[in-house]
This record gives sequence, structure tokens and C-alpha cells, in this order.
Amino acid sequence: MLMSIISLVSGFLLLIWSADAFTNNGAKIAKIFNISPLIIGVIILGFGTSAPEMVVSGLAAFEGYPKMGIGNALGSNIINIALVLGITAIILPIKINLGVVKKREWGYLITVTLISGLLLLDRELDNIDSFVLLTLLAFFLFYTLKKTKKDHHEFDNLITEIDTQQKGTTWFKLIVSLLFLLGSAQLIVFGGSTLATEFGISDLVVGLTIVALGTSLPELAVSISSALKNQTEMVVGNIIGSNLFNTICVLAIPSLIITPIQVPKDLIIRDYLVMLILTILLVVFTLTYKSKKERVIGRFKGGVFISIFCIYYYFLF
Repeated sequence: MLMSIISLVSGFLLLIWSADAFTNNGAKIAKIFNISPLIIGVIILGFGTSAPEMVVSGLAAFEGYPKMGIGNALGSNIINIALVLGITAIILPIKINLGVVKKREWGYLITVTLISGLLLLDRELDNIDSFVLLTLLAFFLFYTLKKTKKDHHEFDNLITEIDTQQKGTTWFKLIVSLLFLLGSAQLIVFGGSTLATEFGISDLVVGLTIVALGTSLPELAVSISSALKNQTEMVVGNIIGSNLFNTICVLAIPSLIITPIQVPKDLIIRDYLVMLILTILLVVFTLTYKSKKERVIGRFKGGVFISIFCIYYYFLF
């Protein structure tokens, strides 16, 4: 058991560092090749927020644990809303900037969540389901790029100075960070699967809990740091982006590698249902506001999120 814990802890630490390094160096490479700052901001950094979940889910499926990957996708979404937003709101009420979080993001998040539920209803994920999810991803990226094109100046200062003489060094850092990303995912899958065997719990539950919590650590750390610095405006927007990529992309990856995947009934009536309820609550809580210009997720709402999280984990085990 000690080796499993060491593998998980070291894997999570490496995952956090390597995902951040991979995203930063990927953005630098894109800048060197004169790729639009808009593309860098929307796509590269967007994928970066869910890079840990994508790599871990893909490797888990490759190693023969596809349900761990599916659990990671749903579990990360649950943790992002219930735990990350809950803790952040209790530390400091989250102000929602209507200029940052627009109605289309809310609508797309609800739509994607409902469609993913429909795909799970037959208790099977296959290549067709993955194709549907990836089509939604393509549409989301196209729609986002089109709608934000007129505001591309928001990303102009994303990377201010890149020394083209350091192109070789940047490529080297990108490759090294990718190798560490894959290696850290391997450690997490090994530690998670070993713990599942030793304690007699399913790889789905491991994915929903230990793995999901580990891959959501970056969002938790950034959100708490933002709250302590009184800078909570971007927290909700980051969570929405992360959950969108988790639902569309991370959920699609396992069934691209192993198909079809039999989905346990518990995942639909328990895990997906909790994710759906939390997503709807997030929208409802955001629509209730003190004034037309200020919307806040306060401590009471944060307490509701954390209460749901605790009840869910109680019944999970």
C-alpha cells in the first residue's frame, strides 16, 4: 500500500508541474510560429486546463482501466463545482463578471451535460459516442473563435516577448514536459489501480475520488489563491471551461481506445445525476443576484455545494 500512496503523491506533484510547463511551452511554440494570440488563448490554454484529466483518462484506458477514465471525467466536474467553488466561496464570496462569463458559456455547459447524459443512458460508450462528443468539441472551438474574434486584443498580451533564438530550448522543454506528463499519469494509474485491488473497490470509484481529486488540484490551488488575493472574478469562468473540456473531451477519450465500454448503472443514477444537479445549481445560483450588475456566489451557496459534496462521498463509500 505504501508504494501505491507514493506513486499517487509523486504522480500528482509531477502532473501539476508538467501540465503547467507543457501548456506554457506549447503557447511559446505557437507564438514563435506566429499563431494568433486568440488561437493560443482559446485552444492551447483551454486544453491546458484539462490536460491532466485527458492524459490520465487516456492512459488508464490504455492500461485496461477505462472506467477509471470515465470516473475521472465526471468526478473532476463534481469536485470543480462542489469542492473548488464551495471552498472558494466560503473563503471569499465569488463575484461573477458578466463580461467574462457570457450566456453562451452557460447554455453550452448545460447542453453538453445533457447530451453526455443521453449518451450514457444505454449504459455503453462506443466510437459513435466519442464522435458525437468530439463533434461538440469542434463546434465549441469554432463558435468560441468566431464570437471572440472581434475581441482578440484580450489575448494580445498573453505572451509578450518570445526570443526566437530559444526555439530549440523551448522545443526541448515541451518534449520533456510531455514525457513527464505521461510518466506522472502512469504513476497515478498504477497507484490508483493498485489501491483499488488492495481495498477491493472498483476502478470507477478510484477515478471518481482519488484520481479526480488529484487532477483537480490545479483548479483548487488557483481558485483558493485567487480568493486569498481578492481576485475571484475569473474563478467561475475557469471552472466552466474546465468542465466543458472534461465532459466533451475527457469523457470521449476512453471509448476511442477501448470500445465499447460498459457503463455501470450507478454511474448514471448516482454520479451523473449529482454532476447534473450541481451544474444546474451553479447556473441557478449565478442567476440570483444582488443587483443587475453584480452576481455573487456567497458563503451560503458555497456551503450548499460542500454539503452536497460530503453527502455524495458518504453514499459513494
